[in-house]
Order: sequence, then structure tokens, then C-alpha cells
Amino acid sequence: MRSRFFDKAEAIETYDPARRLSYAWDCIRVPIIVPLLRTAVYICLTMSVMLFIERIYMAVVIVCVKCLGKKRYTKYQLDAIKEDLEKNKKHPKLLVQIPMFNEKEVYKLSIGAACGLSWPSDRLIVQVLDDSTNEALRTMVELECRKWIEKGVNVKYETRNNRNGYKAGALREGLKKHYVNDCEFVVIFDADFQPAEDYLWRTVPYLLENPELALVQARWKFVNADECLMTRLQEMSLHYHFSVEQEVGSSTCSFFGFNGTAGVWRIRALIDAGGWKDRTTVEDMDLAVRASLKGWKFLFVGDLEVKNELPSTFKAYRYQQHRWSCGPANLFRKMFKEIILCERVSIWKKWHVIYAFFFVRKIIAHWVTFFFYCIIIPATILVPEVDLPRPLAIYLPACITILNAASTFRSMHLLVFWILFENVMSLHRSKAAIIGLLEANRVNEWVVTEKLGNTMKQKYNAKTFKRPRSRITERIHILEIVVGMYLLHCAIYNMLYGHNHFFIYLLLQAGAFFIIGVGYIGTFVPN
Repeated sequence: MRSRFFDKAEAIETYDPARRLSYAWDCIRVPIIVPLLRTAVYICLTMSVMLFIERIYMAVVIVCVKCLGKKRYTKYQLDAIKEDLEKNKKHPKLLVQIPMFNEKEVYKLSIGAACGLSWPSDRLIVQVLDDSTNEALRTMVELECRKWIEKGVNVKYETRNNRNGYKAGALREGLKKHYVNDCEFVVIFDADFQPAEDYLWRTVPYLLENPELALVQARWKFVNADECLMTRLQEMSLHYHFSVEQEVGSSTCSFFGFNGTAGVWRIRALIDAGGWKDRTTVEDMDLAVRASLKGWKFLFVGDLEVKNELPSTFKAYRYQQHRWSCGPANLFRKMFKEIILCERVSIWKKWHVIYAFFFVRKIIAHWVTFFFYCIIIPATILVPEVDLPRPLAIYLPACITILNAASTFRSMHLLVFWILFENVMSLHRSKAAIIGLLEANRVNEWVVTEKLGNTMKQKYNAKTFKRPRSRITERIHILEIVVGMYLLHCAIYNMLYGHNHFFIYLLLQAGAFFIIGVGYIGTFVPN
């Protein structure tokens, strides 16, 4: 007589492959999948709570700062400092650096804005650091510089034969020029930034008033935020960064990450921190952390805005987000021990930098968004043995989302689109953060974010415009499509066998992954 096991196995053999697959799933689900998934749920819930507490803390601080009028930059008497400068004619000598690389669409805007800054001409140097590989474009940039030189502006056009160190290398080489020796402060603008005429008068006096200040950072104003849906969604994310994260960092422990542009550095502080390093793709953040560990303080001026451009093509945005997510994670790996052993700063500041600035905002925030809301929670639908605490899985992220989006009230009607878009982008950010932590392939990848300048305006003003043909390999993104198929499968399973309406979210999220997976987002411009 055959055993019961062989009877069952023989019965399975007679069924179709789908039945055999279902039987294999039943065999591994309870002993293997359930414990692993339950552990993953607990880990993700813990990270969600950590993120929620950090968001609540920042919300409380920003409300107190705004209601009590305790922004750090409001305590300075700028008018008195300006009057003293005008009276004694002791204006500090300033260096304005504009690093650029093949910036055909925006180089005139940035050079013109920098040369139009209000400051005594004999105390201002505008340094154009052109790493362009296009010789014709180099000639055009040089001609633009000569035009401003003829108008009486002290413009220095500098080029290199290589791109060693990328932006950090260009800035480092620029500071080595002999004419920089007399400069006290350096102002940095990326090629698409257009500062207002009074920018220097609204930043430099802070550094003159407080010798402990190393950096004064202005916020960004996006000139193309209304260009398409993708730029509106980017605006929502970046407004929270400026309105809350940087304001809280400036008001509490005088630390926040330098944005790499629209900031004024005290050159002595920059040198004291070790100067520009190119060991990661976030050379600006690297410099800020090292300067902070030396005891220098930073100031964020929230009411001073500098015009700039958001990436409006999905390809450019993906490369930018990879650099912005991979770089901080890699820097965290490189500087963790240095931060812990630093004796010049308080324990509170160490805790803020390690836990809040790096761990929660640069790593956990990405991982929770993707792994929990796009992988783990949908998986619990396929494995009903795993219980999902609804208050933590639904209401907690809802609160986090509202706190994030509240800083951009004009776009609150786009909240659902923003959630879906951010969840899709968390796929790339999570992958980039893992690459940075492991120092894997692409860890030092540097792709300059494409700027369009007036290209889109010219497109809309043209009488006729044909959508450019793009290669299928450039439009199709396999990872997004795979995740979208997974979410669609979970949604269909929930519709057939579930007892809730979670499939509504899954269908929407799957649709977002598919739309972005076929590249149907952002603007389309000629190659």
C-alpha cells in the first residue's frame, strides 16, 4: 500500500502546472513566507514610527518658530550693518563662482544675473568655471564674459583640460587662483540660478555681524514649477525641504545641508573644513558636515529666494534623484565614525546629524516609502496569515503625508498624484541609497542635470511643433513596469478574495508605475 504522501504527490502530478504551483506556494507560505513577512512588517512599522516622530518634532519646531517670530535671521540688524558699510566704505571683497558644463540654454541667464549683483565693482569678482567639452559653446561663453568685462564687471573666465572632481574639482581649482587671495567670502551659483540684484546685501551682512557663521543659505524659487505636472510635484517635495527641514536645522542647532548653490561661504571656514572634496557626488553636503564638525554655524534665510529651474524631463530628474540619494548614503558611510568621535560639537548636534539628518531623512524615508507601501503591504494581501495593524499602516503614513505636503498649500489638490509619484520615485531613491551604503556600481556616477532655459517657451511660441521621436529603450523603464505588474496582481487578488477596498490604492499605484514605466511623464523636448 502506498503512503499518503505518494498518493497526494501523484494526485498533484495529474493536475495542471497552475495547481502544482499553488501547492508549492502552500508548502512554503506558512513555514517560510509568513515569518519573514511578519518580521518585515515589524521592521517597516518601526521605521514608520521613527519617521513620524521626526516629522512631528519638525512640525512643532516650525510652528513655534513662525508663531513666535523666532527665525534666526530676524535677530540681526541688517540695516545698521548696511549703513556702516556705506559710511566707512569697507566692503569685503567677494568672489562669485559659477560652475558650468555644456550649459547652452542657461549660461547667459546665470552670467548676466551674477554680473548684475549690486556691490562695488572693485570689490567683486565673477568667476565663470567652464568645464564644457563643446568648443563652440566654450567660445560662446567666453564671448559672453567679454561682453560683461567691457561693461566694467570684473569677470574671470576659467577652463580646465579635464573634469577631475567634477563640480567640486572646478570649485577647488577656482579658489587657487591668485586673485582670490584677497577675497573674504565666496558666493556659489549653479548655471541655472538667477539671483536678484540685492542678493549680496541680504546675505553678506550676516557673515560680517557674526564671525562664527560659515554659511548663509538662501532658498530656491522655481521659475518653471507650472510647466508640467512633474514640476508641480517636485515643487511640493522641495518646498518642505526649504520651509521646514532647513528652517528647523537653522533655528535649533545651526546645521543643515548646504544645497550646493545660492549660498555664501566664509572662505576661512571653507579652508578650515578641508576645502572641496570629490569623494562623493554630494560635495556640498560633505563640506557642510565637515564645517559643522569644526564648530562653524550656518544660517538659512527663508525670505530670500533665488530663481532657478526644475528638471522637466523624467530622464534628467531620475539622474538627479540618483545623485541626491546615493551621495548622502555614501557620505554617511564615510563620515559616521568621524562624526561619532568628534569632540568639538555637542552630543545633541551629533545626534541631529547622524539620526535625523542622515539616517531618518536620507535612508529610512526612502526605504519606508518603497518597501513598506509598495512591496510589504501589498504582500500581506497574498499572505492573509500576516496581520497588518491598520492605525500604523494607514493613518500614520497619512499624517506624515499631510505634514509633508502642507508647506505647499497651492498644490494640495494634487496630493493624490504627489503620493503616487513619490512612491514611484522611492524605487530609485531606495536603490540609490543601497548603492551608496554598499559603495556598489554607479556610486560615483555624475550626470549633470539637464537645463532647458527658454527652450520650452520657444517651443510653445512656435507655430508648429512636432513631438520628437525617441528611442524605445529611452522611454521604457523595466523596473517600474515589473513593480506595476506586481501591484496589479495584488490588486486583482484583493478584488477577488479580499474583504476590504485596498485594491483601489493598488490599482492607482500600479497605474502610476505603468505610466512612468513607459516614460509618459514630464516634457518632451528635441534631442
